[in-house]
Amino acid sequence: MRVAPTITLSADDRQELERWARGRSTQARRVLRARIVLAAADGKDNQTIAAELQTDRLLVGKWRKRFAQQGLAGIEKDAPGRGRKPVVRDSLVRKIVETTTQEKPANATHWSTRSLADLLGTTQSMIHRVWKANNLKPHLVRTFKLSNDPLFVEKVVDVVGLYLNPPEHALVLCADEKSQIQALDRTQPGLPLKKGRCGTMTHDYKRNGTTTLFAAIELAAGKLIGTCMPRHRHQEWLKFLQLIDAQTPADLDLHLIVDNYHTHKHVKVKRWLAKHPRFHVHFIPTSSSWLNLIERWFREITDKRIRREAFGSVDKLIAVITDYIEKHNANPQTFTWTAKAEAILEKVRRARAVLNKMASI
Repeated sequence: MRVAPTITLSADDRQELERWARGRSTQARRVLRARIVLAAADGKDNQTIAAELQTDRLLVGKWRKRFAQQGLAGIEKDAPGRGRKPVVRDSLVRKIVETTTQEKPANATHWSTRSLADLLGTTQSMIHRVWKANNLKPHLVRTFKLSNDPLFVEKVVDVVGLYLNPPEHALVLCADEKSQIQALDRTQPGLPLKKGRCGTMTHDYKRNGTTTLFAAIELAAGKLIGTCMPRHRHQEWLKFLQLIDAQTPADLDLHLIVDNYHTHKHVKVKRWLAKHPRFHVHFIPTSSSWLNLIERWFREITDKRIRREAFGSVDKLIAVITDYIEKHNANPQTFTWTAKAEAILEKVRRARAVLNKMASI
């Protein structure tokens, strides 16, 4: 007759086993193994333990021996390589991934767990687990567009060069206009934020006019130059250039990063720039607003100050924008560009190769 191994527990082992045995957020099989070992440590034989835990005596002996040989690690997980390989399940997983990525439902643009489960004859939870394991998210889509600018490479290298290696005795400014900002007033007062409930606002609104924000951020210090005007023609752009000229040190060159909006290239704008040689304009490629860091600041003011506010008039909207700029300049913070031109161009090349491959199919 075999003698069951004696179980002696350290204080740390006993504490961990007792935690497992309580069953909170612990697999049921590990709970049973922990209770077997704790009972064995109290000097009970396998037959008694099996009766108390309503399990099999051989199972008690197995986990008692495993713990005696390997400690906690021996009972925490099953031994590898046991059981039949899940051939059917693996086949279903491949089918789920292939269908999700290569096919579309007949009456929708993307799969849901319910529609794909109905098609493949499985459960929604199975679909969800496979999607999660393979990081598949059919309900999400990202927008993108590759620039077709013939000078894309040259412009990216130029602008990124200014970000990473700004010239001496000069300021680099990212400038643009945020046009048609609407002064929207809600039709009813919203409810305030409180414990257990988010703030509310009506889905509909009243339009009270628009304004255009002209802004330029100086990248070294983060100072912002901004003003609001009713329109966004070349006349307003010239006024903004004059404002930049007045609010920057006269002895420094100014490198302006702007987009390809036609007002920036108007003949009168070019004439003014020719008379002010300290201004050097650098155009980003078409369809590449992500390359202009002022767009990042526009997102800040939109998220933090405009989107959730109610404006009864354009004057109130302008006052809020002006106040935000003043508070920004009281403690200016800039944005740091880190991506190198080579990495950007390589990513664009990969994306274009994929698009060309899809077009040829």
